[in-house]
Amino acid sequence: MTTGKFLITAAAGACSLVLLGAAGPALKETTMTSTLTQSPQAPASDAIRPFQFHASDEALADLRRRIAATQWPDKETVADATQGVQLATMQKLARYWVTGYDWRKVEARLNALPQFITQIDGLDIHFIHVRSKHKNAMPMIITHGWPGSIVEQMKVIGPLTDPTAYGGRAEDAFDVVIPSMPGYGFSGKPTTTGWGPPRIARAWAVLMNRLGYTRYVAQGGDWGAVVTEQMGLQAPPGLLGIHVNMPGIFPAEIDGAAFSGAPTPSGLSDDEKVAYERLRFVYQKGIAYGFQMGLRPQTLYGIADSPVGLAAYFLDHDARSYELIARVFDGQSEGLTRDDILDNITITWLTNTALSGARLYWEYWGKGYFNSKGVSIPVAVSVFPDELYPAPRSWTERAFPKLIYYNKLPKGGHFAAWEQPQLLTEDLRAGFRSLRSTQGATH
Repeated sequence: MTTGKFLITAAAGACSLVLLGAAGPALKETTMTSTLTQSPQAPASDAIRPFQFHASDEALADLRRRIAATQWPDKETVADATQGVQLATMQKLARYWVTGYDWRKVEARLNALPQFITQIDGLDIHFIHVRSKHKNAMPMIITHGWPGSIVEQMKVIGPLTDPTAYGGRAEDAFDVVIPSMPGYGFSGKPTTTGWGPPRIARAWAVLMNRLGYTRYVAQGGDWGAVVTEQMGLQAPPGLLGIHVNMPGIFPAEIDGAAFSGAPTPSGLSDDEKVAYERLRFVYQKGIAYGFQMGLRPQTLYGIADSPVGLAAYFLDHDARSYELIARVFDGQSEGLTRDDILDNITITWLTNTALSGARLYWEYWGKGYFNSKGVSIPVAVSVFPDELYPAPRSWTERAFPKLIYYNKLPKGGHFAAWEQPQLLTEDLRAGFRSLRSTQGATH
């Protein structure tokens, strides 16, 4: 295969993106601005190229300088978070980002993993690919969400691929593929429209086939759930089933009523009432960012230019996740650490992907995030109590006629793999166990 080394100069400074060929160190270097493109001697379009990322010292120094130079707004005029991310939380985050945070730690963990780039449908796709040492491991492709990256899934890689080292059984092992969505992290940034969840879902099927997997499963939360359900709708040959931890389960009329802010419909069960009221809150008060990115993503220059602006925007994803993160920066012990939170923000900053990631909302605006979509292949569902809404079994069974697993977890929220990796891992093992007999030869 052709080798090449790419030096990308992003808005935040220079970041070295290294593609290492099997024959040895990289030989060529090209300088460009804010995009990933092929070298003059580009590899075959279906080539799989090893990858590593090294942020330059200049980029990291520029990041700290920008944080220190933040022009802070006045304090909110309320005592809670009803006006948005609170000033005290952001100042604690910024202080730690400048004085205590070390990007090199997560960079080293990333570069210790097998990472690759391949071109699919004209776009470079970055992914982590870890094969299990155990025989007959089940291949699984896992998709992150927004405001996210592959950082969200790093904690589940070990338990999924090497279950015996984490209290599991060898027969529950998975091969794991974790791609960066187009426009996110180290994947290429689409320069034309059309890269919405259906196209990403088709690309993921191409990726799994290219890796030699003829039987596999898929998993996701947030946007990852939408993409994974699109895979379920498309039902490509080889896809045995899917697992989601933000299932699209609302009947169309219920979803529409919640969007309009209508009172709770009559005739709902207790679980359905809770789900409806939580979804209504999400639509009415909980996803201001979704409306902005869905309608006018290019206007968000501020989050591409200000690290603190980007961080505040990312923290404001949903009320329960923000409450957890605020407690973390108050020094409490939670499922996430301060480093976890900043790892996820910093990868977006260093790759200048705030706006290219935001455009995914524009691509899919008005097409249904939380509604039932008609998936007819086997589906497993995990319900975490602090998710945007707790999916009732009744609507879940209607949405997925081949529901093979449904479980309510005792704790955890929207970012399950990141916050509660052990619980999610156990559910993935249990949820897909019944499909292993149909797995056959995988690679």
